[in-house]
Amino acid sequence: MKANGQTSQSSGKLSWGLLFVLCGAIFLEGIDVSMMGVALPSIRAELGMSTGSLQWVVSAYVLGYGGFMLLGGRAADLFGRRKMFLLWLTVFFAFSGLGGLSTEGWMLITARFVTGISAAFMTPAGLSIITTSFAEGTARNKALLVYAGTAAAGFSLGLVVGGILSEINWRWVFFGPVLLAFVILLAAIRLIPASGRPEVSSKGFDLAGAVSVTAAMLLLVYGVVESSNLGWSWTAGILACSALLFGLFATIERRSASPLVRLGIFSASSLVRANLGAMLFAGSFFGFQFVTVLYLQELRGWSSLETGLALLAVGVDSILAPTLTPKLVNRFGNIPVIFGGFCLAALAYALFLPIGLDWTYAAMFPTMILTGLAFSLTYGPLTIAATDGIAEEEQGLASGLLNTSFQFGAALGLAVVTAVQIGATGLDKSPQALLDGYRTAMMVPIAASFLGIGITALGLRKRSAEKYVNS
Repeated sequence: MKANGQTSQSSGKLSWGLLFVLCGAIFLEGIDVSMMGVALPSIRAELGMSTGSLQWVVSAYVLGYGGFMLLGGRAADLFGRRKMFLLWLTVFFAFSGLGGLSTEGWMLITARFVTGISAAFMTPAGLSIITTSFAEGTARNKALLVYAGTAAAGFSLGLVVGGILSEINWRWVFFGPVLLAFVILLAAIRLIPASGRPEVSSKGFDLAGAVSVTAAMLLLVYGVVESSNLGWSWTAGILACSALLFGLFATIERRSASPLVRLGIFSASSLVRANLGAMLFAGSFFGFQFVTVLYLQELRGWSSLETGLALLAVGVDSILAPTLTPKLVNRFGNIPVIFGGFCLAALAYALFLPIGLDWTYAAMFPTMILTGLAFSLTYGPLTIAATDGIAEEEQGLASGLLNTSFQFGAALGLAVVTAVQIGATGLDKSPQALLDGYRTAMMVPIAASFLGIGITALGLRKRSAEKYVNS
């Protein structure tokens, strides 16, 4: 009996040690994204990039991330989660360093693209390791909320750390993650247990499906991101090609013996709502951050460090996500908590609409703190909703779908916000014209949040109907 107790205790320590490593990886991904956002004006100044090309420093990462996420999620299920995690963490480590050595804009954009691809394989592998290592229910929910809270903490701390490093030199925004990735890699080799290749891999790999859906995702994201530069005819052509490839992908999946995406997975309405919610939430947040950074640094003249400190209040989510959110989820359930998060997001962005040329930080603070609250209520519960009830052999696929939604949402938000801001400003670069452009662009995050409220409300309605039937 004692031996069994010791085994159980050892297993518990192993599981939480494993979670510590995987949280380190998602923390790394979080700070990598947020530090980049704060450093954009410094990068533009040294490399001489335009606003359109500057967007690509973020969008190239999102293209790689969103375009290869489904392939990454399925690769974890087919070829082994530990193997995929370690391999692509190494690639992340290498290309983050190469980004810091860039001397031209195209070199930096290329490095960011490959770094995004590595995250597309690494992140779903890590998330699926968690969902297959912790039993579904309280233990898994707790692990996922800790994981989500760590990601939020990485994003929040990255805002400040990115500001500090940018004040020294923007290249340290790349070199910093290299050091952290090396430490995490060493810990991962030791703490992530070896496991055999999943049985499902014996059925083969759906290469045709992988190529078609990846190409479709890349064209879709590219068309959205570059729509303002390509013109309507080219954009329509690219989006039409993307639609054709998605149709080809669906045909391949229906006929494949071992599909990359079992189309029946979309019969889970909670998964569909969670992915739509993730896309809208990420789009609203990244659009808001892009507008805020440009407003503070290029219009108001704030430094990178001051901008990072201004956004630090958003970091309240790193405290609330692992503490308050689990209690709210246990008390009310995922859907009501997500609904509350979207409501707070809509309010936060609406409060930022009256920004002026002489706005004090006290006037901005309500938006910052409410955005952090919204993040804490939305991110973790969406992660649970997207993977809850999914079979173990498809956890990597579900994780890939969720992260694809987050990344495509980020690309969409950035693209639309940039297009609206450029269109509203025009050739007039006066302070008032820039301010008007930022105000107009802020309508995009607000609209996305209201769409999120509507989609989540459908889940609330279904939940209420199920309770009525059961009673």
